[in-house]
Amino acid sequence: MSIELLTFGCRLNTYESEAMRDLAGKAGERDVLVVNTCAVTAEAERQARQAIRRAARERPDLRIIVTGCAAQIAPAAWGALPGVARVIGNADKLKPEAWGAGAALPVTDIMTARETAAHLVTEFAGRARAFVQVQQGCDHRCTFCVIPFGRGPSRSVPIGAIVEQARALVANGYRELVLTGVDITSYGADLPGQPSLGQMVRRLLALVPELGRLRLSSLDPVEVDADLWALIESEARLLPHLHLSLQHGHDLILKRMKRRHSRADALAFARRARATRPDIVFGADLIAGFPTETEAEAAATLSLIEEMGLTFLHVFPYSARPDTPAARMPQVPAPERRARAATLRAAGEAAAARFYRSRLGAEEDVLFERPDRGHTAHFAPIRLAAGEAVPGTLQRLRVIGVAAHGLLAEAA
Repeated sequence: MSIELLTFGCRLNTYESEAMRDLAGKAGERDVLVVNTCAVTAEAERQARQAIRRAARERPDLRIIVTGCAAQIAPAAWGALPGVARVIGNADKLKPEAWGAGAALPVTDIMTARETAAHLVTEFAGRARAFVQVQQGCDHRCTFCVIPFGRGPSRSVPIGAIVEQARALVANGYRELVLTGVDITSYGADLPGQPSLGQMVRRLLALVPELGRLRLSSLDPVEVDADLWALIESEARLLPHLHLSLQHGHDLILKRMKRRHSRADALAFARRARATRPDIVFGADLIAGFPTETEAEAAATLSLIEEMGLTFLHVFPYSARPDTPAARMPQVPAPERRARAATLRAAGEAAAARFYRSRLGAEEDVLFERPDRGHTAHFAPIRLAAGEAVPGTLQRLRVIGVAAHGLLAEAA
């Protein structure tokens, strides 16, 4: 039986799951389900626990191995779930010695980690785009976030290893790569010479000229360096879609979150990016119902969507995480959090619909992820009105309509 994966959470977890599939296979693991957990929200943890209990009940033939941020933070609790044979910590899950018969590394304190374990991944099963880990961990301490305790301090992957990974994926047919990490704008501070994210991306694109399309995962708007700004302006292979870690639109809440930017910083970033590259679009993470948030402060986040021209939103109702400062602040009632999140999502759907309408008649280069659908360079979902294409291929389409899911198109 092949090794099975259940992955929750971020793109970094997606990369790591594929690395673990390869490591476990090479170590001779069989009849194994690897559950890669997420600790961003209580809901993400609940879904992972539910999946483990279901697998133990319905697939008693599988050995269940649990890893990821939630398992790193509370290994004993996850190890006690039915069917779980072993918990592997985040510091060890990409090490070959963590896998195979008899392997039983203890879950070590991730806060003492000094290196980022990197494993060459050449395939992402069932995916048209591939992920490249460039960084791991976070040195910041946002008051709502437990991830530093699951991932440890910020560590960067050397540029040579990133280039090797990118070349291997492109050679395997991937037309689009996504650079991923926990806090990628902190890239390079721990490496010799302290190369910035922009310097790394510039070298990657120069050394892998056969790479056609490159995306970046979530960016901190005040940590974009000069080299990255220059690439945003001049490099067509760096796609015109940036996802921003904004979280809120009111300065007092941003301060209580211990974020590094203000509302004015976010607006200035959007103005500069559009002046640099007029066709750029923004996605953003937003938290609704953060502790102490008033209706007026919630309205500031709502108005930021239009003022910044945000297009694709990832909205979270605030979820209290154990032992974080925000969990000790006065809480907004859960029904109000959900209501405020619904308001933000509705505004996001309206913003996306406006963008879709603006693309009517445009020609788009589309990476197909399924035979009838994919995403444009702006990361807008698009579907063929008729016919099919080969997943993983790039095709030029003409937008002929707008539907609930995004764009409708035909061959150009």
